[in-house]
Formats: sequence, structure tokens, C-alpha cells
Amino acid sequence: MLITNVENVPGKVIVEHFGIVQGSTVRAKNVGRDIMASLKNLIGGELKGYTELLNEARRESLDRMEEQAKTMGANAVVNVRFATSSVAQGASELFAYGTAVRLESE
Repeated sequence: MLITNVENVPGKVIVEHFGIVQGSTVRAKNVGRDIMASLKNLIGGELKGYTELLNEARRESLDRMEEQAKTMGANAVVNVRFATSSVAQGASELFAYGTAVRLESE
């Protein structure tokens, strides 16, 4: 399945439009990552624990969005976007959404 953030794919034409699809996941920080982040804040540098957490959340939300598109009969999701929001203290949602379509070659 093709997943892209552009509206149109070069060399392809949208032959069927299925509508908006989405996937989300809510993740909470953990104590171990918080301790390491606090130490990193003192000396600077990448917070690798949080980077991994966000990468996992992004992948999971994309996988859920893709699964929804497949059940509709789509072979692509175009115009994909991400959004985040805080749902509780220490927990955030990562939300992926786009338009499920069926593409064919021109």
C-alpha cells in the first residue's frame, strides 16, 4: 500500500475515493525515560528514549490507518498528516489521517 503526504501521485490517477481514514495511539511516558530525560536536560543532547517512543507511536498510528484503508478496498492513502494532543498528564495521542483511494497507472 502506498502512503504519501501528497495529494496526487505522479504517473497514477485516482479512480476511486473511499474517504478519510485514521489511526491513533495514546502513549504515556515511563519513569525510566523521565529520569534519563532529566539527566540529559542537564548536559544537553537527544532524548533517545522519547525519540523511540514517538517513532513507535508514529508507526503504530500509520499501521492502524493503513489497516482501515485496506478494509475499505483502497490501495493507497494520500494527503497523510499527523497530529498530537495531550489526553492526560504524562500521556499523549499521536493521530495519523489521510484519504483512502484506489490508484491506477495513467
